[in-house]
Amino acid sequence: MNILFFLKPKFEVACVYDTDTLRQALEKMEHHRYSAIPVIGEADGRYIGTLTEGDLLWYIKDQDDLNLREAENISIMDVKRNRDNEPVEVDVNMENLISKAMNQNFVPVIDDRERFIGIITRKDIIQYLSKQLVTIQLEAGGMSIR
Repeated sequence: MNILFFLKPKFEVACVYDTDTLRQALEKMEHHRYSAIPVIGEADGRYIGTLTEGDLLWYIKDQDDLNLREAENISIMDVKRNRDNEPVEVDVNMENLISKAMNQNFVPVIDDRERFIGIITRKDIIQYLSKQLVTIQLEAGGMSIR
């Protein structure tokens, strides 16, 4: 199965860039109501990692008297990321994609030059698998669907 069927392309994905500030990241995540967001290299488009609410929370906690004005001067790259969502290449097989999605709410997709091209959400994979299950059940002929 071609995973591009599931791909939400880069231009539709909210992300932060390695040149963004802490305040910009906070505002973008608040605006979109995301708990995690990809970090992309602005100059080369490569996938750097995943920034989470927890990463931001622990960074802010460790600062003395941080306010939003000061957050404008802190690079997002100064925030320690606990765990990055592992990316997959565009030619990954479905089993490996599902394996990654089991442990992260989205899977970043990169090309052969490690440039970020989009994400695949766990929700989209579950919807696909659910439809496959219904199809299999219908073909088996014994299940009723409500």
